[in-house]
Amino acid sequence: MMIIRPVAHDDLAQLMQLAGKTGGGLTSLPADSATLAARIERSVLTWQDKLPRAEQGYVFVLEDTDTRQAVGICAIEVAVGLQDPWYNFRVGTQVHASRELNVYNILPTLSLSNDHTGSSELCTLFLDPDYRNGKNGYLLSKSRFLFMAAFRERFMQKVVAEMRGVSDEQGHSPFWESVGSRFFSMSFRDADYLSGTGKKTFIAELMPKHPLYINYLAPEAQAVIGQTHPQTSPARAVLEAEGFRYLNYVDIFDGGPTLECDIDRVRAIRKSRLVTAVIGKESDSDQPLCLVGNERYEDFRVMLLNTDPQGDTLSLSPQQADILRCRQGDTLRVAALNVGEKKA
Repeated sequence: MMIIRPVAHDDLAQLMQLAGKTGGGLTSLPADSATLAARIERSVLTWQDKLPRAEQGYVFVLEDTDTRQAVGICAIEVAVGLQDPWYNFRVGTQVHASRELNVYNILPTLSLSNDHTGSSELCTLFLDPDYRNGKNGYLLSKSRFLFMAAFRERFMQKVVAEMRGVSDEQGHSPFWESVGSRFFSMSFRDADYLSGTGKKTFIAELMPKHPLYINYLAPEAQAVIGQTHPQTSPARAVLEAEGFRYLNYVDIFDGGPTLECDIDRVRAIRKSRLVTAVIGKESDSDQPLCLVGNERYEDFRVMLLNTDPQGDTLSLSPQQADILRCRQGDTLRVAALNVGEKKA
């Protein structure tokens, strides 16, 4: 069975293996042992309520309970930009007009922005390629919404998610070559690695403070603004089905889109319901496939089960109850995996 659980210190070696499979471009999962160890420690301290909100971040892993292997990772930053500035580009316009010459030009621009400061962020979504089958990707991505629904007071009103932008297998980013490389004098991989390992001061020091005219960029760079890496397109589709939208903010490195949504308008949060656990036998497999999570903060678990998302009770086998860390009569949170989802 596949289960979502909080990250633990013992997961470091497996997370390093996952990081080595990303192919670069996933800033928040660098193949750096010290950085990942610090990330795990910060997550553990967050669950222990030992950090201020500005430093809090939750990391979850997808575990194959048959092999006890961590095969996926996802995370939530509680409030970005309150400690270190959180940058992106806002895609806007400037108008250049002359009535005398009968000229009126609307020019698209990129402006450095901190507009999402104080938002909660969905981040660090990666699934081992060997497990990209069935509904594992949906479970990994959407499990975070059950956690946010269960502990709503711990998160901010707006939720954002940066999508990986376009780059090739060699780490070449058309957007970076036309924008970032002009100001940073380093490769895309090097800048991405520095940002992922927490060395972000150079961004503020070197990025342009005035709007950039998009028409001055290379055609290849213009074409990828707001576009998603092919490997990340499924993740974008999942979030858009939950209510997230692209509102003209892009990553400063690769031009990938930033999606955003009001937390209370996210479908899985808004539609989730509380039910009572009944331990005995599994639910009818003809029921819709649902996200099912417990309400235990420090021992949070989510798995996929077939059950009625509108029912008041949820039938579990003893094995399922053990994996979910629940007992007879405990409260569980349920949300249909997706609109129209019927069977596993």
